[in-house]
Amino acid sequence: MTVTDFHTHRSDAKDALISTEPDRFDPQPGRIYSVGLHPWSTADVTEAHLLRLSQVATHPQVAAIGETGFDTLRGATVERQRQIFDFHIDLARQLRKPLVVHCVRAWQHLLGALRDNPADVPVVIHAFRGKPQLARTLIDAGCLLSFGLRFNPEALAATPANRLLIETDDDPADIAQVAQTIAEA
Repeated sequence: MTVTDFHTHRSDAKDALISTEPDRFDPQPGRIYSVGLHPWSTADVTEAHLLRLSQVATHPQVAAIGETGFDTLRGATVERQRQIFDFHIDLARQLRKPLVVHCVRAWQHLLGALRDNPADVPVVIHAFRGKPQLARTLIDAGCLLSFGLRFNPEALAATPANRLLIETDDDPADIAQVAQTIAEA
């Protein structure tokens, strides 16, 4: 199956990587998934959640780990988010699956975590809206950037085609509309 929408939360999406939490994982025929513990839910994560993630991540329809990452506006402390992020990195590395990253106002934490614990698998920053300098820094760190309908045009221009993905995330637009908007920019 060809994935054209790198990241969506719509469970009925076709030709898409559907992002879900492990407790909500309900694989449907012909669909592929990423599973992870979103930073917003990290305050409530227990060892049982981590075990469930490890189990679900091995399912053949799970193609990526995440979304995981850092968000200074919601979720647990940055230190706890880091522990959970490192767990995701280790799992992605073990299973040889890409890592899908959510990051809000925590870029130095993310870059430090990737420096301290290299993923050794593709790392994709989803819903990237940052400035061109940040885009270049992330690309230099080995990351890929995924863009949706809202983005910084200069950051998009600074992203090489082989490091660029597109997504709908939780936007009601379809991926063709996103692709058109990206192409026009």
